[in-house]
Order: sequence, then structure tokens, then C-alpha cells
Amino acid sequence: MEPMDIVGKSKEDASLPKATMTKIIKEMLPPDVRVARDAQDLLIECCVEFINLVSSESNEVCSREEKRTIAPEHVVKALQILGFGEYIEEVYAAYEQHKIETTQDSLKGGKSSNGAVMTEEEAVAEQQRMFAEARARMNGGSTAPKQPETDGSLES
Repeated sequence: MEPMDIVGKSKEDASLPKATMTKIIKEMLPPDVRVARDAQDLLIECCVEFINLVSSESNEVCSREEKRTIAPEHVVKALQILGFGEYIEEVYAAYEQHKIETTQDSLKGGKSSNGAVMTEEEAVAEQQRMFAEARARMNGGSTAPKQPETDGSLES
């Protein structure tokens, strides 16, 4: 029998990377504050529930507009409906940054600046950089978008 969570779905149905989430939780707190394992698990479950809530409401918005694909506008409208309107500016900023990074990645062809395929370590480092930028935006800080590293030539 599979373990069940609060809403009755198996834990394998929806989850977030525990190590990454734990690192984010620790980075958001002062260095002298410790978080019990149960509290970390609860925070991760809250994040999953929040994602489920926003996804469900986004789907409702999408359906009301008789669309079949959830668009960023549906997510923003869902946040407004759910009472998270104060975060919409940060959501737009994160979305714009994501579009810039996606464009840069597609121009690079998924390769690192030296032309080699990105290693797992490089991918993890890039992910952590993106998390740090998102945290800075959420905390009211502003980080400049990373400029693509080029050697003067365009890669195709």
C-alpha cells in the first residue's frame, strides 16, 4: 500500500526535489537558524499544495476562456483570483527573465560558452544561479540579468 498525503494522492504523484528545496529553505533563513526535518517536509508539502492550487485555478481560468492550453496570462489571473495579486509584479519579472534565458539558451543551442554540451555540474550551477536571482527578486533585491558569455562569434 502506498503512503498517502493529506489530499489522498500518493506521494509519488507530485513532488519537488527535496535536496534543492532544503537548500532554498536554508538559504532563506539566517545562518544560526536550524529547521527540523519535519518542518522542512511540511514546507515542501506546502509548496506542492501551492503549485496544485495555482495550477487548478489557472486551468479554471483557461476553461472559462474556452482555451485548451494554460498560458502565462491564465496563471497571473489565477494568482489575482486567489489573493496573491501583490506578487504579480515579481511573477512578471521572473517570467521576463525566464524568456530572456530561454532565448539565450536556444541561441547557444544548449551548449556552454565553450561550445561543449553542458555537464550536470554546470547545469546544477546554472540552476542554483537562477534560484538565487529569483530569491533576490522575491526579497525585494534586484539582480542584473546574466549576459551571455561569447567569444565574439555567434553559435548556431
